[in-house]
Amino acid sequence: MEQIDDNALQEALVRRNDDVDRARAQEYALLATLLSRSPDAEMLARLALVRGDASLLGAAHAALAEVAAKANMENVKVEYFDLFDGFGRSRFLPYASYYLTGSLYGRPLARLREALHRLGIERAEHHSEPEDHAAILCEIMARLAGGEIPAPAEAEREIFEKHLAPWIGRFFTDLECADSADFYACVGAVGRTFVAIETEAFALPVSGQAL
Repeated sequence: MEQIDDNALQEALVRRNDDVDRARAQEYALLATLLSRSPDAEMLARLALVRGDASLLGAAHAALAEVAAKANMENVKVEYFDLFDGFGRSRFLPYASYYLTGSLYGRPLARLREALHRLGIERAEHHSEPEDHAAILCEIMARLAGGEIPAPAEAEREIFEKHLAPWIGRFFTDLECADSADFYACVGAVGRTFVAIETEAFALPVSGQAL
C-alpha cells in the first residue's frame, strides 16, 4: 500500500475542517437572519434555489426552499409579526432566560454576558434585544465558526453547550410545531435538525483528549 504523506494528510484535514466550519457559519448566519427579521423578496428568491440532499438537514433545506418558492413576502411578514412581535398566546419569546426560567432578563442572560465579556464581545449600542435572543446567539456562533471573532478553540463549545444547547432545540421544535407557522415551521425544522447535529458534534471528544 502506498504510504500517505503525513503533511499532505494534515493539510487535507485542515481543508476539510475549514470547509465544515464555513458551512456551519453559513447555517448559523441563515438562522440568525431569519430569526431577526422576515425575509424580503430577494432573500425568498435565493432560498428557493437552495438544494437539499439525502441527509436530514438536506431534507429540511429542501422543504424550506419549497415553501420559500411559494411564499408571498407580505404573508411571511405578517407571519413573522404574529410569531415574534405580536400579542397573545401565539407569540414566541426566543430568549434563553424565558425558556430556562420563565422570565426575561434572568440569570441565563447574566451568565451569557459574563462569557461574552471574557471573549471581548460587547453589545452593540443600536441593539435593543438582550444578548440571549436566539438570533443574536446564532450570529455569535456564525462569527466564531467563521473566524470573524478571534477566540480560543474551546470558545465555540463553551458558548454552544452552556448558552444554546440547554434550550434552543426546544425553541426550534416549538417554532416548527406552531399552529400559526407556515414558512417559519420550515425554519424551525432547519434549526432543530442543525442543532441536533451540532450537539452530537460537540459531544465528541476533543482531539488529543483521553476517552
